[in-house]
Amino acid sequence: MDFPENDYLTLEVDNLDFDVLTGIYSEETHLPQPLRISVRALLKMADHYSPDTPLSASKNYMDLKHAATAALPTGQHFTLIEAVAEHIIETVFLQDDKVKHVQVKIVKLALSERGESIGITMGRWRK
Repeated sequence: MDFPENDYLTLEVDNLDFDVLTGIYSEETHLPQPLRISVRALLKMADHYSPDTPLSASKNYMDLKHAATAALPTGQHFTLIEAVAEHIIETVFLQDDKVKHVQVKIVKLALSERGESIGITMGRWRK
């Protein structure tokens, strides 16, 4: 990932296991698929963080978890996991103007035969 020349702060939520309606094959389209989702949000850093710096100078980590779980529309089928990642990215951008970049990694757990991770990583800069 390319980083800007300025200081930055990255918030991370890793390895959220969540079932999502996704897939292109008939055996995948009617049942939720187990996904492992990780989200990283790059924020403009405050000039200084002191012991009494308010949360508004950063971002609540739980917002990232919400974007990758509860904010996904119930009953919506995503043909591609790329569309799941796109939805998560858009949600995080809408939550906070301080977010400059979002990266989402999605692993399709049902495809793993010997512990390997099969999936995608998508990143997008705020436009």
